[in-house]
Amino acid sequence: MITGLKASLEYAKELDKKDKISYYRNQFHIPKDKDGKDWIYMCGNSLGLQPKTTQQYIQQELNDWANFGVEGHFEAKNPWMPYHEFLTDAMAKVVGANPLEVVIMNTLTTNLHLLMVSFYQPTKTKYKIVIESDAFPSDRYAVESQLHFHGFDPKEGLIEWKPRKGEELLHIDDLEEILDHQGDEIALLLIGGLNYYTGQYLDIKKIADLGHAKECMVGIDLAHGVGNIQPKLHDSGVDFAAWCTYKYLNSGPGSLGGLFVHEKHAYNKDLKRFAGWWSHNKKTRFNMRQEFDVMPGAEGYQLSNPPILSMAAIKASLDIFNEVGMDTLRKKSIALTGYFEFLIHQIDTDRIKIITPDNPEERGCQLSIQVKNADKSLHQKLTDHHIITDWREPDVIRCAPTPLYNSFEDVFKMTEVLKTVL
Repeated sequence: MITGLKASLEYAKELDKKDKISYYRNQFHIPKDKDGKDWIYMCGNSLGLQPKTTQQYIQQELNDWANFGVEGHFEAKNPWMPYHEFLTDAMAKVVGANPLEVVIMNTLTTNLHLLMVSFYQPTKTKYKIVIESDAFPSDRYAVESQLHFHGFDPKEGLIEWKPRKGEELLHIDDLEEILDHQGDEIALLLIGGLNYYTGQYLDIKKIADLGHAKECMVGIDLAHGVGNIQPKLHDSGVDFAAWCTYKYLNSGPGSLGGLFVHEKHAYNKDLKRFAGWWSHNKKTRFNMRQEFDVMPGAEGYQLSNPPILSMAAIKASLDIFNEVGMDTLRKKSIALTGYFEFLIHQIDTDRIKIITPDNPEERGCQLSIQVKNADKSLHQKLTDHHIITDWREPDVIRCAPTPLYNSFEDVFKMTEVLKTVL
């Protein structure tokens, strides 16, 4: 924990004055009460706030649609035909990848299924899939359905990496033990890089190394990690990853997701895949009578022409990320979350505890506060005080002070209210 911190409003305001990126808060729409006062918004882990530029970016495409019709594919200010390419470099920087390895397309679970077509290739003896026991439900549903599709019983084919008895967090040694005992039967590891419930950030490179040592494919769900931590996907060596963009990437509800396919697979045309015309060679895509010629890299997983209005919202956000840089955001995130942790520890009660790891390298900006003898009333009381957090059954309030738009004053005021309602 950071030392020398003080639990006072004056100190929090002083930290905000020293924050070199505090002015980015003014670039976002903050929810307000009826008197026009900002709510304290700590729910970027569920839905990020809207950049003020988003409307302008979308309006540009609406104007070009109105003015050009179908010719907007070529004549728009940002031509629609290659629009996804305008997002690639910035997205690659956020996740630590090469541009060849990244594409924005579809939504998270759709992308996971498309990726498992290539990277889940079970045999009669090597068919099992490892997930973390408290994986986000959609991941569990996805892998169970993949097992079913290939003719396996999920009760036999699904292996859960579990916390130890009486604990909430995962130990990498326990995953290693699973692989030592059952590695010959495991085809795929599909792990959430940052757990949605506890906020634990797992060692992605270590997971990849352990899986590959047993000739398993390794995929990562980065839904709660992208724009929050620096996963360094290329260097990690994972085979694939997928994520959404509406949380920390602030692209709007239900917006498109993204995927990563490691460069080592980029030119393997023999990989099984579900194809569409947008994965076909750009040079001959519109010659309708050509045999399928898959593009290299992540672009080769596209199916259809992209929804431009969603991509415009993503571009608005990624332009901000590209301007600020993940190194700067991560540095502030560690300081902001560290101050939040310090303040929560100052509250004299045994009713709550933080279950997210203490080590900043093992978490993002989310702190998960476990409530003893819980019901949802404490979360509701925070909401009544215009503090937006996220309740997850059975007993956790998830709070995510996000470095782009949250302040040190936010976390101080939030903990003062938390004291009061406790």
